[in-house]
Amino acid sequence: MLLYVLLKVIECLEGQVWVKGKELAMDPAAAKMIGAGLAAIGMIGSGIGVGNIWSNLISTVGRNPSAKDNVELYGWIGFAVTEAIALFALVVALILLFAA
Repeated sequence: MLLYVLLKVIECLEGQVWVKGKELAMDPAAAKMIGAGLAAIGMIGSGIGVGNIWSNLISTVGRNPSAKDNVELYGWIGFAVTEAIALFALVVALILLFAA
């Protein structure tokens, strides 16, 4: 579905879409906003991932408190990697918005 939407946006930018005999064109600024919004969707998955990491870490320590020192490092590494994905999505969205 997402690929279909992107293809329609590209066709609108090129002026190849016809609706009821009229050519349908899209403003490039609107296409930038759509692209930035689609790129920002990656931050949703990152938020879910961070929540899963911390909930699993808390439940692991709750079941076995002596394992805290062993699993805490892996929790922080997982958090950092997952948060990096959100930062990449944010950078792509900002590039799409503000690049010439």
